Formats: sequence, structure tokens, C-alpha cells
Amino acid sequence: QVQLVESGGGLVQAGESLRLSCAASGRTFSSYRMGWFRQAPGKERELVAGISRSGISTYYADSVKGRFTISRDNAKNMVYLQMNSLKPEDTAVYYCAADLRIRSTASVDYNYWGQGTQVTVSS
Repeated sequence: QVQLVESGGGLVQAGESLRLSCAASGRTFSSYRMGWFRQAPGKERELVAGISRSGISTYYADSVKGRFTISRDNAKNMVYLQMNSLKPEDTAVYYCAADLRIRSTASVDYNYWGQGTQVTVSS
């Protein structure tokens, strides 16, 4: 089992950047497919970005493509979400997720979740 702790959220103005980090426990981090999800008030949770176990393959939602970058450091048990050119509609709680099953990086099937970190973008 893996435990996930997100950090890096905050309040920024439109056009600014934030970098979210997710620290994972355990010795088998490189075995987990990782993803970042977000949930805005009154909306369903959505997959923002996914990354394969090796880090070679990635997926991005159309709404963030070209602005967000997901990456991982298997040696440090970390996954990151670099968010540039933030928009008010990016405001949400962002969750890190992990899963051992073999799925596409676009899959929304995840078993392990962090507690979330709030990102607020003002206009």
C-alpha cells in the first residue's frame, strides 16, 4: 500500500504558475502509475494528467494541454504537476493518485489517493 501527501497549492493570480508535489511512501513507487485529478465545487472529479511507471508516457486533459506538465522522480518517490498560465477555471482541489494495475495513462482507475491541496486562481 502507498500513502500520498500533496503540497504546493495556494492562491495565485491568473497567468501565474504553481508546482504541486506529491510525496509517496513505500519502496515500490516505480511500480505505480500516477495521476493528478482535480475537483471544483459542484463538479465531478476529473483526471488532469497521468504518467506511466517509467515516466515515458503521459496524458493530459484537453483543458490543460500545453499549460501543465506532469513528471516523476522514482528515486525520490515524488510526482509533480507544473501548472503554468493558470486560469480561474483551474481553481479546484487537486489530488494525487496511484495505482498498481496496468492501464493507459488516460485511465481514471486509481486505488490510492492523497488528501488533496487547494489551488485558487483569482482573475
